[in-house]
Amino acid sequence: MKKQYIYAGVSVLAWSTLAPFTKLLLSSMPNFQVLFICSLIAALFLFVVNVATGNIKKMRAYKATDYIKMAGLGVLGLFLYMALYNTGLANLTAQQACVANYLWPIMTVIFSCIILKEKMTVMKAVAMLCSFIGIVILTSGVDVSASQGGAVIGIISCLIAAACYGLFSVLNNKVDYDLKISMMIAWGAAAVLSLPLGLIFEEWVPVVGAQWLGYLWLGVIGDGLAYLTWAIALKGTKNTATIANLAYLTPFMSLSISAVLLKEGFDPRAIVALVFIIGGILVQSIVAARKR
Repeated sequence: MKKQYIYAGVSVLAWSTLAPFTKLLLSSMPNFQVLFICSLIAALFLFVVNVATGNIKKMRAYKATDYIKMAGLGVLGLFLYMALYNTGLANLTAQQACVANYLWPIMTVIFSCIILKEKMTVMKAVAMLCSFIGIVILTSGVDVSASQGGAVIGIISCLIAAACYGLFSVLNNKVDYDLKISMMIAWGAAAVLSLPLGLIFEEWVPVVGAQWLGYLWLGVIGDGLAYLTWAIALKGTKNTATIANLAYLTPFMSLSISAVLLKEGFDPRAIVALVFIIGGILVQSIVAARKR
């Protein structure tokens, strides 16, 4: 059981660095370039893992339609999600973007009711209300005039990104593919799609020095390794709920890292908003746990 907490801890630590590290790269590089390089590194890392473990042989069992589904999920849950989230990071502080993005668990509940026909209960409604109150508190602290509308674009982008990931989470539960294979294909699809869009609509810049370290960290640790260790943590324990609750530490840790690394002062509104959002998620988790 201790190993499972170590695996989960690795994932939480890695994910908490995504917002500040990505914002650092976005300060000097365009969105699709960052997305392409990170996605490509993640896909290559997972390819090496699949080859080294012999897992690559499982690819023979899948049909062309399976790969299309994997790629489609990658476009929704990785490409669109990351492209929109990066837009939010480019227009907001890392703290604001991270908090707004963490609305995705509630989006998962909404799409579960729509797609999976799960019942909308009073407690689910309360959880949604808490999370949306958090977003209202967060947006009340955004200075629209100072950013000439950029902050509004950032907030909207993060909310749509959260919706994309929530929908991805629901649709992903309807398929049964090997996680390492499906994530490799998904990251590959994100890389393939972001390359032409970046070359057409952006002016790419050379990657130099420490920037490569940032890309390697995000691609290998944040995007590749973290998903694997999280899957291992959940698969190897009977107490899934306890392990899953550790993910709620991610935004709080991300806020702390952003404050130190990016010299962002702690935003009181962001912290209060996060408490409401996490509170809503926990209400939903408690209800689900009681049902189990």
